[in-house]
Amino acid sequence: MSAQLVGQLRAAMGEGRLAAGERLPASRALAGLLGVSRTVVTEAYEQLYAEGWLEGRHGSGTYVTDGVAAPRPVKPQPPTTRTVYPTAAPHEIDLRPGLAWVGALDTPAWRRAWRLASGMPPQQRQDPHGLPGLRVALADYIRRSRGVACPVDGLLITRGATNGLDLLAATVLRPGDRVGVEEPGYRRARAVLAGRGAELVPCPVDEHGLIVDGLPDDLRIVYTTPSHQFPMGGVLPVPRRQALLAWARRTGALVAEDDYDGEFRYDVAPLPALYGLAPDVVVYLGTTAKILTADMGVGWLVGRPDLVEEIALRREELNDRTAVVPQDALRLLLERGDLDRHVRRMRGEYARRRDVVVRTLDGLPLRGDTAGLHLVVDVPAPLAGRVVREAAKRGVLVETLERHHTGSRRASGLVIGYGSAAGPAELRKGCEVVHELVTTGAG
Repeated sequence: MSAQLVGQLRAAMGEGRLAAGERLPASRALAGLLGVSRTVVTEAYEQLYAEGWLEGRHGSGTYVTDGVAAPRPVKPQPPTTRTVYPTAAPHEIDLRPGLAWVGALDTPAWRRAWRLASGMPPQQRQDPHGLPGLRVALADYIRRSRGVACPVDGLLITRGATNGLDLLAATVLRPGDRVGVEEPGYRRARAVLAGRGAELVPCPVDEHGLIVDGLPDDLRIVYTTPSHQFPMGGVLPVPRRQALLAWARRTGALVAEDDYDGEFRYDVAPLPALYGLAPDVVVYLGTTAKILTADMGVGWLVGRPDLVEEIALRREELNDRTAVVPQDALRLLLERGDLDRHVRRMRGEYARRRDVVVRTLDGLPLRGDTAGLHLVVDVPAPLAGRVVREAAKRGVLVETLERHHTGSRRASGLVIGYGSAAGPAELRKGCEVVHELVTTGAG
């Protein structure tokens, strides 16, 4: 993947689509845009640095070296057929999944935490496990919110769930190891695992989540989202949970549990995390991206203390670290009770948003609407594609299930996210467009 990116960037500079002196995105930003691991981007940049195509400017970023790129063509390039998912324009209603509502943050508490955290002196050497105070506060929070007895020596602070998965893969996988991924499932998780040399094995899901019967015995890891399967929305029932853990113990595999939005459930209390049933074979991944904002850049990995220690050692080798100021800001939010209050508010806010979506889409077949920040509308694939195109013309952004598949499509429909819309009125307006387009065959 790094080689492909190097070739594409070389071509862009050689053809003038990237001009001399033009600044390139930061490695983390480009990795997020492309849906690959940051390692893929950094390796590509390092190769182009070595070849002389790129240069670094102190404190400023990465730039195309003067004199190596062709002049930028005056005429615009013809459009390609590649699907692009841009940031929503101010006048657009964004109903795509994966985004949280940041407008309800307690601004005084947020600013106070960051102000106090920014007064910390810089550390010469950072503990790869994370700040001790945050680890203690997070262990207590995970116990309260997810019903998990979390040992502090089994907890490592990450930059998010995807970073945690990457560190796990870098520690336990060898090139060619087979890893099970949900199908359909989370694209970035697949990219991270593939970037670490894994052979991805698509594992089917249904309306209840991962289908455990038939899992191959030679998987090293199986990645799953049992509390709210992404994107189908199923909740893994207890018999399947037990069967999955029995399979893991029998085969020696690890279960990577991504609990990306487990705090938000609207019919019953949030379900306990899978990790609590089998801490010996489950690695629990969490993030502040949904409960606060992705800009926080903090997550956590919980596992057997001996495995977590191996991951911490590997992390030091990779020089991977989580910024100290966001860690300390999160510690303050936890210790002062601000995070718990925010999650309680957001649980009510998202429940109201979910109700608006369900009422507005009345009459359409829905699934996955009892938890999380998104649901699925079951419609045939051709119709789903037409709805996405026509809705975009009306300023409403939605996604199809198709883009969340690895191989051949197993399910079709629309994925409706209700985390990022400005409020209930905007949600209602966007869902009215979707409802009209579905019921009329996309207009």
